[in-house]
Amino acid sequence: MNMFKKLKIKRRLIAMLAGWHFFGNPSKKLKIIGVTGTNGKTTVATLLYKIATALGYKSGLISTVNIIIGDEKNIIPHDEKSPSTTPDPVFLYKLLNRMVEEGCKYAFMEVSSHALEQKRVAGILFAGGIFTNLTHDHLDYHKNIENYFKAKKKFFEILPRSSFALSNIDDDYGLAMIENIKAEKFFYGFGEDTEMVDFYGKILKLDFSGLELDFNGEKIKSKLLGRFNAYNLLSIWATARLLNFDMKKVNKILEEIKPPHGRFEYFMAGNRVSVIVDYAHSPDALEKVLSTVREIIPTKVGTPTGVGEPATGRIISVFGCGGDRDQAKRPKMGKIGASLSDVAIFTSDNPRNEDPDKIIEQMQDNLDEEESNKVITISDRRLAIKEAAEMAKPGDIILCAGKGHEDYQEIKGVKSHFDDFEEFKKVLK
Repeated sequence: MNMFKKLKIKRRLIAMLAGWHFFGNPSKKLKIIGVTGTNGKTTVATLLYKIATALGYKSGLISTVNIIIGDEKNIIPHDEKSPSTTPDPVFLYKLLNRMVEEGCKYAFMEVSSHALEQKRVAGILFAGGIFTNLTHDHLDYHKNIENYFKAKKKFFEILPRSSFALSNIDDDYGLAMIENIKAEKFFYGFGEDTEMVDFYGKILKLDFSGLELDFNGEKIKSKLLGRFNAYNLLSIWATARLLNFDMKKVNKILEEIKPPHGRFEYFMAGNRVSVIVDYAHSPDALEKVLSTVREIIPTKVGTPTGVGEPATGRIISVFGCGGDRDQAKRPKMGKIGASLSDVAIFTSDNPRNEDPDKIIEQMQDNLDEEESNKVITISDRRLAIKEAAEMAKPGDIILCAGKGHEDYQEIKGVKSHFDDFEEFKKVLK
């Protein structure tokens, strides 16, 4: 038996011992819904938690942004021992056990590919699993997209027969993700072919005021923005149906619900400029948020985009790529940002132990002349934000991507406080 197999068995045993021996397997006493995919995990898990809570069910949340048990006031942030999307098995089972002790009925959690490879969720009995999408990310760890897919699929392979598996049929991996599994299979999507789709959606309206949608013939409104959020909302709505929630109440809750912190979160600086802050840090995520901004950018200051009217505002993007991470995505993100923005400011995003200027150079590797002419390089993120704010004119939209909810910048192994929202509000007062 090779070293890697021994390590995986050891990790699985640690997870099982933590859950079954020390904490009496709390997953038997909770309905746990796991969400996996490249993008959308935090939004889907967080909004499901908010819906369940609004319906009167005491619930827990384990996400990239927050760990919450029961009441919103009882927020437990990720500490230094658990900086991961999905915590280590001992801490994870400890959280689930505390949810049981607090009287929670549901738990909603993100399940990362790293967690699946490292057996962090071994032994957990999930009531359901959701697949959002699969695109280029974490290939420094998984080496190629096929390994990344196999890691995600492991989640659905461990689902028991009594659970459900809900998959995005419009994604290239949506069908394969839940093939040959024990759980009951369901699909959601926006495509025209609805033969295999259990939960189908149509976008009726998409602008800066939000979304109007049709889910299985029911009209749904939301304050969330963008086509990618239409997919998130459909998966949330479908899950609520599968959990037998009161759907009249769910539809009403969806009208008022806000996005999680740092997930396409926006504010207006007077009547001058709109700022959107988003966690997008992969090529696909960046492309989706920029395409969404292009769809909703005003044709006149203070008005939503009109059919056939050219936008008067510009898209100014500010983003970078993390250091000590997947280098292959840097030129891809650079090209996407430059091609879909009117002005693209390449800057730092947690350079960690790498030279930020070298990272920015790699982001420019694949640009043509037209794209290069739209790029400004400023390695200091604070100065990059200041430059974007100062050049913005009425009607422009600034997208600041990559960090979202994060309130730090990591440079040369040192974490210092840094918050994109704070920086923009300082310069746009």
